[in-house]
Amino acid sequence: MKALPVEPSNTPLAIGSRIRAARQAQRMTIGEVAEAVGLTKGFLSRLERDLGSPSVTTLVALCQILSVSIGDLFRLPETHLTRSGQGPRISMGGEGIVERLLTARPEQRVQVIQSVIEPHGSGESALYAVDCEVEVLYIARGRLIFILANGQIELAAGDAMSFPGREPHSWVNTTDEETVVLWILVPAASR
Repeated sequence: MKALPVEPSNTPLAIGSRIRAARQAQRMTIGEVAEAVGLTKGFLSRLERDLGSPSVTTLVALCQILSVSIGDLFRLPETHLTRSGQGPRISMGGEGIVERLLTARPEQRVQVIQSVIEPHGSGESALYAVDCEVEVLYIARGRLIFILANGQIELAAGDAMSFPGREPHSWVNTTDEETVVLWILVPAASR
């Protein structure tokens, strides 16, 4: 079997911020961790700023104390990029609206939807609810009348509102100008 040539990377592995985050998640001070692992506070501080490299033994000890796996320190974060206007179109109902999903489809923790609402566009005629715990709406541009069972609220650019996700609601753009809204659903809606 022929070995594949592996070209070493000159990119340094920056694990210091992950070590610091793990330490802070455990609510431990630099002094407490340094003492538990047998390091000086100065050396641990340099490690957290990626100004030094730990030995394998030190790295294993740090991971044990901080309850983190070594693999987690080196794992690249999962990222998702949605360029402006390129998110997949979805439909949550209503008229005169273009909705785009800004978060990755498989993301279950949170869902962000951008709604571009034409003048006089509206949500469903009957109040509806979304299957999530919390909904947040942010008016990026324009104005919107937000309708709840017990009344309505006029929102303008820069306004944000949060409410229980299963609360029946609807909305309408009563102006002659386009309105842009960001909806944040936690966790992602199953609707």
